[in-house]
Amino acid sequence: MSSTTLDALALERLVAAAVAAPSLHNTQPWRFRLDTYTRTVCIDAAVDRALRHTDPVGRAVHLSVGCAVLNLRIAAAHFGWEPVTRLLPCPDRPALLATVRLAESARGASSADLYEAVWRRHSSRFPFSARPLPSDLLAELTEAARLEGANLRFPGRDDTDRVLRATREAECRNRADADRAAESRRLVSPHPRSTGLPSAALGQQDTLDRVPMRDFGAHRHPDVLPARAFETRPTLALLSTAHDRRADWLRAGQALERVLLLVTRRGVRASLLHQAMEWPDLRKALDGLPVDGPGVHTQMVIRLGYGPEGPASPRRPVQEVMSPTGPSVLGPR
Repeated sequence: MSSTTLDALALERLVAAAVAAPSLHNTQPWRFRLDTYTRTVCIDAAVDRALRHTDPVGRAVHLSVGCAVLNLRIAAAHFGWEPVTRLLPCPDRPALLATVRLAESARGASSADLYEAVWRRHSSRFPFSARPLPSDLLAELTEAARLEGANLRFPGRDDTDRVLRATREAECRNRADADRAAESRRLVSPHPRSTGLPSAALGQQDTLDRVPMRDFGAHRHPDVLPARAFETRPTLALLSTAHDRRADWLRAGQALERVLLLVTRRGVRASLLHQAMEWPDLRKALDGLPVDGPGVHTQMVIRLGYGPEGPASPRRPVQEVMSPTGPSVLGPR
């Protein structure tokens, strides 16, 4: 399907694709607005949806918005537009994290395969099988991250153990922190309406505690998350950037989403082990695993494998995340 007419229906489909992106605890911390003069979609951080205890500096918000930007770019190309992206375009408007201008394109849509994956991608927090991932897929994922300005590396056995230990330590700290545990717990519900996580999506805990899955504060209700044996040798990928600025967080989010869409297309499941990213000392301990030289900043730990698809989490309706359209507020383009 291809169209270069930006009517209300096309705009709704673009934003719906962006909203399908992952976010920490499914908080969906974004707002969208169409600048009619420049035909540009503006994406702001929804600061009221940030997790002030779990994500005090807003790094995860930027990663989430970066994921949404990538989905918007893919949807725009699918419908026949050339997406022209700018990160942090207005220094005097820090909440405006990105803009995507919809330029005319003479090329045909080339992202149909990834566009379909936008609607099928979601996290699976369930045990995976021992089946290894093919080497050509690992190479494809590495190249996908590189194209978005990030680096994807697959640690060996010893480094995988170090990543799991850091994640386990972070999970223990999160459970002991009353504010963080409460922040997580309030976003879990049997039937969340448009944000947060359904209880069924939480999966299980690892019986042997090898793969430290987040319990979202459920330790106060031990019957909520049953235990099962997870894979003994999990496949982990570390997503990193050369710098650690706000723009790097947004680039990392775009790289993360491109990786997640590619594995979805190949029938591979993914879950995000974000816990160590929430503690500066533990996050720093993962930098350079394996050694890639100085200046590596880990942005995400991704767990990959073959297993159950798992249930999807709800998304906010487009009407809830769209601000009224209007004339240009960005100045000349």
